[in-house]
Amino acid sequence: MFEKLELTRMAQAMATHAGARLSVVAQNVAHADTPGYRAGDVASFAESYAQNAHHMEMRATRAGHLTGDAGSGDMPPLEVRRKSLAGAPNGNSVSLEQEMVKAASARQDHEMALAIYRNTSAIIRASLGRQG
Repeated sequence: MFEKLELTRMAQAMATHAGARLSVVAQNVAHADTPGYRAGDVASFAESYAQNAHHMEMRATRAGHLTGDAGSGDMPPLEVRRKSLAGAPNGNSVSLEQEMVKAASARQDHEMALAIYRNTSAIIRASLGRQG
């Protein structure tokens, strides 16, 4: 039932994106002392979500309604973008300060997605006359 709601689908995609970004940040921090390692990041959620045009298109919800594809709601795997940092003595481009900022941002995105999902669930429960 929830997977048919675009808002919950978007919240799920946002939580998945935040998890993927946090994974890349963890990998960057783990390689902070590796000579020649280039830090990576993923595209912003808005950019990666917009790449999947079927998310934004109108779609049919029943026969005789609009014509279109309902789509699966799944986002493709995110591409890790590597950057270079000129002037690093060992060629490593990891900045622990930047990685901590990225981790905090990913955590906020994940918590926002969970809050959206919780509130949507509460609204649906209330509309069905259920408490809790």
